[in-house]
Amino acid sequence: MAHWLLKTEPGTYSYDTLEKDGKTVWDGVSNNLALQYIRQMKKGDLAFIYHSGEEKQIVGIAEITSNAYPDPKLKDGKLVVFNLKPKSKVKRPVTLAEIKADASFADFHLVRMSRLSVMPVTPAQWEKISAMAK
Repeated sequence: MAHWLLKTEPGTYSYDTLEKDGKTVWDGVSNNLALQYIRQMKKGDLAFIYHSGEEKQIVGIAEITSNAYPDPKLKDGKLVVFNLKPKSKVKRPVTLAEIKADASFADFHLVRMSRLSVMPVTPAQWEKISAMAK
């Protein structure tokens, strides 16, 4: 199982909305590197949900419920989407400032490539962030 981080603007689609909806199709990604990562996702993988914008914090965990597939709303086979369901809110949100302050996250895409909306999370990063969120 792989781990991911998905960024969303909470005013557009928040973790609370995902919980209310019970599931969603994660779409709207057009960055080539982010699309490459989406193509690597597998059903059963887990993802941190990160609120961008004013919040800049990890707020929840979701489960990938499908492999990537072409966006059915578009006629561009390069643009892919996947299905997602909420798993749990984190007990304590983990802020970008906390992550940046920890030298062990120096190579984390969230620190190095802050505009990327979909990114992998290594097992060590997942464990450390999970511990910070409890």
